[in-house]
Amino acid sequence: MSPALVLIDLMPRIVALPLAPYSGAEVEERCRRLAEAFRERGLPVVAVRVERPNVAEQPPGSGYVEGLVRPGDIEIVKRTVGAFEGTDLDGRLRERGVGTVVLAGLVTTMGVAATAWAASDRGYEVEFVADAMSGFAADEHRLTVDRVFPRIGEVRTAASYL
Repeated sequence: MSPALVLIDLMPRIVALPLAPYSGAEVEERCRRLAEAFRERGLPVVAVRVERPNVAEQPPGSGYVEGLVRPGDIEIVKRTVGAFEGTDLDGRLRERGVGTVVLAGLVTTMGVAATAWAASDRGYEVEFVADAMSGFAADEHRLTVDRVFPRIGEVRTAASYL
């Protein structure tokens, strides 16, 4: 069973938020490098973004950051915090033989964490790229990465995938 990189909510309006311990730009850059490394190995890259349900028009900056998605990548639009509920992410991963979900993106305690729990509930191995995600506060990010995520899966750094 192969791994897939799942990039959560790398959208201009979220990347621009005040984040810590890493800025949105830092997270975006690390995620781009990770995506290239996965693509070079022929491994799936999944880009996930959120749309607000039941609104006529999404807020400005609701698409993916420019140039993130490449041909062959899987694109998922979610309407909940996590990337599995109400989407075809599970089926698209399984048809590609994915057994490990490698998570990065924004925000650590929200989209990343919700996707991690759902992935674990569905039987995936879960890995976290701790320096390719960030939160609304550095202490929240660190607590989640240091204390919560190790209970779900393996916590690594971007360098270990490059």
